[in-house]
Formats: sequence, structure tokens, C-alpha cells
Amino acid sequence: MIENQIDVTLESLVGEVSKMKSDGQRMVTFSCTTIGDGQADIIYHFDKNEVLTNLRLTVDMDKPVPSISGVYFAALLIENEIQDQFDIKFDGLVLDFGRKLYLDDEVTIIPMCNNTKAMKPKK
Repeated sequence: MIENQIDVTLESLVGEVSKMKSDGQRMVTFSCTTIGDGQADIIYHFDKNEVLTNLRLTVDMDKPVPSISGVYFAALLIENEIQDQFDIKFDGLVLDFGRKLYLDDEVTIIPMCNNTKAMKPKK
């Protein structure tokens, strides 16, 4: 179990992240891992006074996740990376690279999906 973990939902994510920012929390990064049955965990890591607080979001990989890039601008890089590597979409990204942040057009498999899901052609 992760210390200082708060479970959030798609509906509460942006509000909880806004509270973290208002509290003076620094967004460190967030991590993503598939957990099976078409789901993934996204864990948002924050720091204040060298104490980490983590928001845990379990998502269906085929449903879009609200972007937090409107609250923490730098989140756009991590959200674009998750789109590239896990094929999880983010709604409201301040800058969407269209799954081309790290991936070239030659890539035909989603790299971090356990089921080696084939990518849809890029337009």
C-alpha cells in the first residue's frame, strides 16, 4: 500500500488536484500501470515539505480521463506520454500531441499494453 494515498474518481480528480495546488503541493509526476480487465491505475504524486501525497485513479482504459494540465501545465507532457504508451485518452489537454510525443508513424503496437493492442492508424 502506498502511504498518503487518496483514492479519486474521474469526477473528483480535477477538484482534488486543484486542492493540492491550493495547499502548496508540488506536482512531482504521475505513473500508470495496467491492472488487467481493461483497467489501469494512474497515481499522481505530489510533494510538500518532503512529504509525498498520492492520488490514485483507477480507470477503464477505453474511457477518457480529465486532463489536469489546466491546473498544472507541466502535466501535459505526462498525459501525452500515457496516451502514447497506454492508449488512454485525456480530455481537455492544453496541448495534445496526438499520440506523436514519443511514437513514430512506424509504431504499430501500443508499447505498454499487456495485450499488445494494435494501434489505430494515425490521421
